[in-house]
Amino acid sequence: MSGVMKRMGMIFRAKANKALDRAEDPRETLDYSYQKQLELLQKVRRGVADVATSRKRLELQLNKLQSDGGKYDDQARKALALGREDLAREALSRKGALQQQVADLEVQHQTLQGEEEKLTLAAQRLQAKVDAFRTKKETIKATYTAAQAQTRIGEAFSGISEEMGDVGLAIQRAEDRTAQLQARAGAIDELMASGALDDPTGMAKDDLTAELDRLSGGADVELELQRMKAELTGGSTPQPSIESGARQQDVPRFEK
Repeated sequence: MSGVMKRMGMIFRAKANKALDRAEDPRETLDYSYQKQLELLQKVRRGVADVATSRKRLELQLNKLQSDGGKYDDQARKALALGREDLAREALSRKGALQQQVADLEVQHQTLQGEEEKLTLAAQRLQAKVDAFRTKKETIKATYTAAQAQTRIGEAFSGISEEMGDVGLAIQRAEDRTAQLQARAGAIDELMASGALDDPTGMAKDDLTAELDRLSGGADVELELQRMKAELTGGSTPQPSIESGARQQDVPRFEK
């Protein structure tokens, strides 16, 4: 059972991979990769901005502590001038605590400055890589589009493209249908002429009836012509005879 499931899984993966190959457009994949690189570059730049902001805050805090240290110096000198050595000692003690804070902040400032320089360099390198990828991407897309167009033109000329194949099938079906209808019409005409098919409307005639109707029609024309000649010459109109309908060549001609 496990062997059957394994084969089914392999077949499914093979068909899925083939379907993905047909659906995949390299140009879309390149555009997607480029978009992801732009997003990464944006994150790196945001990181640089965050580190620079933290560094700037430390610098502001250092400036404030250094300014406060200067104030404690002035207070100590003023206290000594007034004879208050205890106050001067307190001012200098507070200045020492500030100096320790300044030293710690300076270490953090140097660390942040180093991180900022690293991130800035990384952002510059990533920017160069993204620019190079964009140029390569556009080149590959243009080449792929040109190759695709050439392939379609070649398939169109050779008649192996799907569109031309559909057109060829449509033409073939139309020709086959036309030939079938022509053959059917010819067969019906032959059967009607031989009398094998009866006309349900009663309009069809056999060969004997058609020939008699033709002879009768010709005799009627001859009789009408003789009547008109008799009127012009003042003679009498001849009577039709039974034989006149049978033989047109025996009808007498009247001379003027």
